[in-house]
Amino acid sequence: MKIVAVTACPTGIAHTYMAAEQLAKTGAALGHEVKVETQGAMGIENELTAEDIRNADYVIFAADIEVEERQRFDGLPTIEVPAQLAIKDPAAIFAKLNQ
Repeated sequence: MKIVAVTACPTGIAHTYMAAEQLAKTGAALGHEVKVETQGAMGIENELTAEDIRNADYVIFAADIEVEERQRFDGLPTIEVPAQLAIKDPAAIFAKLNQ
């Protein structure tokens, strides 16, 4: 499955990047193709392309703040969780797919 994700936290430093790493690593281990955009202190990094979004089966928002440019993901099945869950139990997020 192709999944895009956005991670963000209020300070946009450690948790944003730890959540991104865990989602990418866990998703790959489960056989998914995962691309993660981070939104933090440095702004939007690893920005997802229109093609990435168009080809995605799901979007995961692991964010504790409002996701910037959220309208890009309109129409995609969405899972929204706190960034902390992506860090502590990313497998639980992927288990929600197709539920």
